[in-house]
Amino acid sequence: MTAKNTICLWYDGDAEEAARFYAETFPDSAIGRVTRAPGDYPAGEQGDVITVDFTVLGIPCLGLNGGSTFQHSEAFSFQVATDDQEETDRYWNAIVSNGGAESMCGWCKDKWGLSWQITPRVLTEALSHPDPAAAKRAFAAMMEMQKIDIAKIEAALAGD
Repeated sequence: MTAKNTICLWYDGDAEEAARFYAETFPDSAIGRVTRAPGDYPAGEQGDVITVDFTVLGIPCLGLNGGSTFQHSEAFSFQVATDDQEETDRYWNAIVSNGGAESMCGWCKDKWGLSWQITPRVLTEALSHPDPAAAKRAFAAMMEMQKIDIAKIEAALAGD
């Protein structure tokens, strides 16, 4: 059964490669139907992969090989909540080491230009801490980071 709402992500001919990477990297992720073009189209030829149904962390997606007309931007990102530093490091390193790029405050981009926020739950909780001074210290610490360092967020919360 097809999901009622599916995120459609535009790729330049490599939607299947991206879907395979996501399925291998994240739990509750898989590749579904791969559809080949029944005829030539502006970005490809008959028989080329035109769409790939896949899930990322349980979220239904459709990868569309639409060509180079549109690029991903930070206006859309996947935010992945992590439970500890090992999980944070695993996802961050998988994305960045596979041709991706680091950014600030837990953001990175995969090699297809899709943005990811690898966000430890500790950070999310710290930013809404009932003590505004502690939340401000955690926020200031985050603003200096690329990949989030949980120990530094916890130290900032404690005022260390």
